[in-house]
Amino acid sequence: MVTAIRTYVVHTHNVHMYNGQQREDMAGQYAARRRTRSVGRSIVTIIAELLLTFAAICGLYVAWMQWWTGVESDHVQQETRAQVAWAQPNDGGTLHIAQPQSGEPPVQPESAPVGELIARVYIPRFGDQWERNLVQGTSLTELNKHGLGHYVDSQMAGQVGNFAMAGHRNGYGQPLGDVDTLEQGDAIVIRSKDYWYVYQYTNHTIVTPNEGWVIGPNPEHPEEAPTKRLITMTTCEPKYTAPTHRWISFGEFKYWAKVTDGIPQELAKTGANGAVEFINNERQPFASSIGSLAPWVWGALAVYAAIFLAAAIAWRWPALRAIREGSKPLPDADIYGWLLRHQPGAAPIRWLLLLLLVFAAAAALFQWGFPWAAANIPFLQQMSNYVAV
Repeated sequence: MVTAIRTYVVHTHNVHMYNGQQREDMAGQYAARRRTRSVGRSIVTIIAELLLTFAAICGLYVAWMQWWTGVESDHVQQETRAQVAWAQPNDGGTLHIAQPQSGEPPVQPESAPVGELIARVYIPRFGDQWERNLVQGTSLTELNKHGLGHYVDSQMAGQVGNFAMAGHRNGYGQPLGDVDTLEQGDAIVIRSKDYWYVYQYTNHTIVTPNEGWVIGPNPEHPEEAPTKRLITMTTCEPKYTAPTHRWISFGEFKYWAKVTDGIPQELAKTGANGAVEFINNERQPFASSIGSLAPWVWGALAVYAAIFLAAAIAWRWPALRAIREGSKPLPDADIYGWLLRHQPGAAPIRWLLLLLLVFAAAAALFQWGFPWAAANIPFLQQMSNYVAV
């Protein structure tokens, strides 16, 4: 009996030793697996992240081209209007309808250097809040930053002949993005410092870029001397692809009025109290007040540095410590996961730090990367829809 008990105890002890050793071996194997990366899965992950990053950059480029260039242009136009400080039509009093004047329209300005503001343009068909500056010259500098550009060899507003201007149809605020919605009789209102010049839209045509007759003194009859006061607006066609043609909008002079007398009927509406109101009250979005994204880039990086240091002191790097101690498996190689793991602090802090880095990178692309690409990469230059007739 004693011998049997002793044999049972020894057997039981051996079984426990075997089971313990088995558990230790399994734990060792599990720990080894947790510290082994899958090379194939890592390669696939990195390639997928690179492709997604490229897609995101392409999407951001479209946003920059379609939206942010317009924000920058609008900001410059606001600054220009503030610098010239033209008088308001109501001059601080009650707003009236400016009556059409008879006689020869005054010419203002008679001439201007390239880049100077010569007028403000209103086309109600494009919206009550639609307003663009018109500067002298049609180079990319003028069109990309200042709204609309006046062809220097064409007539001034109100003169007999052709008052011709150009503007982008896509990007840079797309001042002429909706020319295809114009209807016969629609108002095109030009405001110089002291005068209103009201034109009305008549028709349009589509030409190739080399057909310069459309901005000549008499586009209706190029071989004859002009007898009418005309307006021509040129932009690119088609709208969203490489511009192979030009969309040309024509109009004729209707009347002129004095700014001190009020506003043209075409820009007026009746308020709730029956008073005359200007349809354009210049409500500007917040983004238009931002002149440069550089302070936002440096500000995001400064906030990132402050949070990074505070989290490093308070929590150090818990994600890396958990991997090192074996409580979490060794992750496969990746890009964004690596960035996230190497941020200090708890998970919410690490995500905040990563988002700050992404924001700073996106803002830097908007401020420096995309403008350089649009100016130096031929394919992107072609996509920019620059207008030149």
